[in-house]
Amino acid sequence: MNRLLIFGLVVAIFLSCAEKKRENKEVAQTADKEVIAQEDNSTAEVKFPIYDFEGLEPLLNKEDDKTYIINFWATWCKPCIQEMPYFERVYAEQKDNDVEVIFVSLDMPNMWKTQLEPYVEKKDIQAKVVILDDPKQNDWIPKVSEAWGGAIPATLIYNKDKRTFYERGFTYEELNEELNKFIE
Repeated sequence: MNRLLIFGLVVAIFLSCAEKKRENKEVAQTADKEVIAQEDNSTAEVKFPIYDFEGLEPLLNKEDDKTYIINFWATWCKPCIQEMPYFERVYAEQKDNDVEVIFVSLDMPNMWKTQLEPYVEKKDIQAKVVILDDPKQNDWIPKVSEAWGGAIPATLIYNKDKRTFYERGFTYEELNEELNKFIE
């Protein structure tokens, strides 16, 4: 009788453990699905357009009457942050002269909500901000410029008549000097 009771207890404990293990697995699967959904939602709620290079490329090749200043930057790039006020100032001064500034963020997806958006908001960036999310840098960097080694800050200034790429930072005076070559 004792053996039967002990056997019954062992079976009950075993079944209880198996049920608990199944419940834990279901909870883990549900948690995984929620994390994936949160990650998908975080990029869907980003305030800026997100492009792969194919989507960004038309912004680099417009043939209208404007002059475009396309600045490749990231919030983690100190020289990029240092020169950004100069681009903003030029944009404010020249937007009525058909000059458009576009900041192309190269920040990682996990930085879009935590660093990029707060930075743009805090600095009250008025120029257009877009995100380039394309991991195939070796493919798209030479399409921007054959001379580009991939370092940032990097800037493309172009209009329908002229196109120049700069793999360096700018002062306000230097940026104006280069821009004047396009708008004179």
